[in-house]
Amino acid sequence: MVKAPEPAILDAFEAAKGFMPLDEGLALYAAAVEAGRLGLPLLEIGTYCGRSTILLADAARAAGVTALTVDHHRGSEEQQPGWEYHDPETVDPELGVMDTLPTFRRTLHRAGLEEHVVALVGRSPQIAALWARPLGLVFVDGGHTDEHAGADYEGWAPHVAEGGLLVIHDVFPDPVDEFTGQAPYRVHQRALASGEFTEVSATGSLRVLRRTGAAAAHR
Repeated sequence: MVKAPEPAILDAFEAAKGFMPLDEGLALYAAAVEAGRLGLPLLEIGTYCGRSTILLADAARAAGVTALTVDHHRGSEEQQPGWEYHDPETVDPELGVMDTLPTFRRTLHRAGLEEHVVALVGRSPQIAALWARPLGLVFVDGGHTDEHAGADYEGWAPHVAEGGLLVIHDVFPDPVDEFTGQAPYRVHQRALASGEFTEVSATGSLRVLRRTGAAAAHR
């Protein structure tokens, strides 16, 4: 049984800006601890302000591996001005555009986890195209359109090592959630249909899948 994060880590998680509820965070942490045993990096797509990064970084620290987190830090669709998830505090006062990178860096510093995380600042498909090593875990939590969620899956899922975990957030099967969770749901269904992944747990909108088949690119 995976133990829960230390109280200080949970406090940092709860204090950080973000949208992940505690039960899903604990499920992500358990997956990260398990994946960390492979001795490979743990990668997150969709940093925002670092709420979930705290949990990945703590698990990476315990395993002696590195947590990687990918984001352009300009906010996804639903975080732009006028949308429900927009936070005016994340807007650069000089440029007038979102910039969550300073808040993310403060989040990691306060949690004492800076040295265990590499922040990859840029667009996910561009970074994925340059990536060439296996990963113990890939956590898909970026843009919620089919274009962005699909590109995250296509770019990063092939790098999940055998026995590694693919974790997908905001999986909502109900069509009423078309904007917020249907694209991640379709990615989830695509991963299962590929024959490369098997679901091992579901907590709220978080799905954990294990690679049990070879990636198509490596067959």
